Amino acid sequence: MTKRLVLLLAGAGAVAAAGYATAASNRVEITQRGNQICIRSNSIPNHATGQFPNRGNPHRIRAQNINVCVDANPKKTNRARGTGPGAIGIALNGVLIRPGTADYWDPRSPRGHSRDRRSGWNLEGMGSARQLGIDSANAHVDNRGTYHYHGRPVSALKTRGGTQIGYAADGFEIHYIGGRAKSGYRLKKGSRPSGPGGKYDGSYVEDWVYVGGAGTLDQCNGGMLNGKYVYFATNTYPFYPRCFFGRPSPSFRGL
Repeated sequence: MTKRLVLLLAGAGAVAAAGYATAASNRVEITQRGNQICIRSNSIPNHATGQFPNRGNPHRIRAQNINVCVDANPKKTNRARGTGPGAIGIALNGVLIRPGTADYWDPRSPRGHSRDRRSGWNLEGMGSARQLGIDSANAHVDNRGTYHYHGRPVSALKTRGGTQIGYAADGFEIHYIGGRAKSGYRLKKGSRPSGPGGKYDGSYVEDWVYVGGAGTLDQCNGGMLNGKYVYFATNTYPFYPRCFFGRPSPSFRGL
């Protein structure tokens, strides 16, 4: 049995703040098929975007064919699984959520970073927002034209009532409750011993360490909400889960 959960068809399209428009309007359909929740979208946002291309991002927004399914009844395991730089989930407006990046500090590159992983210093998306051309909705565009979020989707929080803003790839809901959800990650003290040098300022993933503590979220940015385990979008690092306590759907591979 297929149950339609929500259907959004925004006729106006996503118009850039600078007067530029995307080539298509936002289209997303969320349905439940048995024990799976499936999201189909064209990855076009339902809100204004920044101008793309821009100085930090040479790509133009293009409609995509996104079709992912997640477990409608996810089970929390005892082991956290890493996520990598790809999509960790999808927002209710059909835009992918990718907090990580595939870029690393590279002094030989004209841009100061590249896909060469040898330095071991992974560029943090929101910590390097200006370098990566991230807009006021905390998103930018990849080389395929896919618009995606690195931080909380400021302009998309009212997609549907309540605090849920999306689904993680393992099926757990993603919620935003503002400053009430406190990350357990903290900036390291002092200066970087190698690589780019300088003080730890959040520009790189390696600038952060999980310390936890009372009242903070777990290492995957998760916690309890209304009696169930969910992930949270937070105002500070890691912004979204960077690991999973459930089993991620293979439909997110390559996204």
